[in-house]
Amino acid sequence: MISVQNVTKDYKLGKTIVKALRGVSLDIENGEFACISGPSGCGKSTLLNLIGCLDKPTTGKVIIDDEDVGKLNANQLAEIRNRKIGFIFQSFNLIPVLNVYENIEMVFMSWKDLPKEEMNKRITSLIEEVGLKDYLKHKPGELSGGQMQRVSIARALVTEPQVVLADEPTANLDSKTSKIILEIMVNMNNRHDTTFIFSTHDPIVSEYAKREINLFDGVIKSEIIEDRN
Repeated sequence: MISVQNVTKDYKLGKTIVKALRGVSLDIENGEFACISGPSGCGKSTLLNLIGCLDKPTTGKVIIDDEDVGKLNANQLAEIRNRKIGFIFQSFNLIPVLNVYENIEMVFMSWKDLPKEEMNKRITSLIEEVGLKDYLKHKPGELSGGQMQRVSIARALVTEPQVVLADEPTANLDSKTSKIILEIMVNMNNRHDTTFIFSTHDPIVSEYAKREINLFDGVIKSEIIEDRN
């Protein structure tokens, strides 16, 4: 479903060129539960941003569903992000004045073709699935970090995307809560066959991943694939 082909990414900082990625190639199949690991500054978030159509490579290609996303315009990229990709962030990115239901509902702002009844069904179903049925009207300030990340998971999945990208999803959580959150995502991966790709330096995430792609200085140094079925 996703193919990264000999991708480089350079950033210009003043007169200095920072080479974040130096010729990365990998394929991600449907239904994978994979993590991109490595130390800070190795290129994890950069690679995730390219897969998520938030940025374009300096050279090389990112192919999603047989389409070279580097050739798409801003509106076409926005459509892919809106329809095919869900995002989970370490800082949760919830809107403080909105409650749990409303934060998830916001994802559908640009959707004109989904009936209100179907939208409500999806939202309430996922809220229950992540264990927040009793917190429907709570605002982010009334939730714990783990509960806010559960809202983020529901928000990422409510559009029924093909792939969910999670950038350091456990960074602001304690180890016990991290494991609970990861169990939820594993169950959703199994139930919905949604592809999950994480960027992380958290060894707890690596324990749950079926495939670990290790980056160092912008190149893939190793891969570990395990059968955890």
